[in-house]
Amino acid sequence: MNTDPRQNLIAAASHFYTQGWMVGTAGNLSARVPDGSFWITASGRNKGHLTPNDFIRIALDGTVLEQPHPDARPSAETSIHEAIYACFPKAQACYHVHSIEANLISRMSNDEGLPLPTIEMLKGLGIWEENPKVTVPMFENHFQVPEIAADIRTRFQVAPPQVPVLLIRDHGVTVWADSQATAYNYIELIEYIFRYMLAARKIGLKELL
Repeated sequence: MNTDPRQNLIAAASHFYTQGWMVGTAGNLSARVPDGSFWITASGRNKGHLTPNDFIRIALDGTVLEQPHPDARPSAETSIHEAIYACFPKAQACYHVHSIEANLISRMSNDEGLPLPTIEMLKGLGIWEENPKVTVPMFENHFQVPEIAADIRTRFQVAPPQVPVLLIRDHGVTVWADSQATAYNYIELIEYIFRYMLAARKIGLKELL
């Protein structure tokens, strides 16, 4: 059985790239392997043209285990992936994209969370309630990424999120899941919800938000 997740990560990155969610070198994807470590996109790699040599394998303590090129560096957001895997041991994949919609939507709330509209797509994120009140956690975009990761750990250890999604203000959306396929779906679902919210606001239908 092939336990190397890199080909699936390459396919996901290529799709997100074509959607405009991982333009150039923006964003990062990771997936775990059976020993608990994870492959993550290397820093500075174009997400539309990745190869297996554009990934670095990292232990949960941040140690680099495999590095295809001596000059390859882990993604700047590696510490965020470490925080997610530490907070959610069942998570097997963590996807972070930089869509325009995610950045705009992060400006629609000054609080620590963004309320989501009650629409059908919430079921895809695991919410099976009538008229649920769902909020996506929001984090400030510190220049030093480990500060963001520390904020995530601190908050989620006390108050786990309702959905496997978080927003970093002006810095995109992150999802995690128990499989790469599910993480892929989560990105598509939350991006749909963000587009819905922006469209509703544009036409002045605040009751839909």
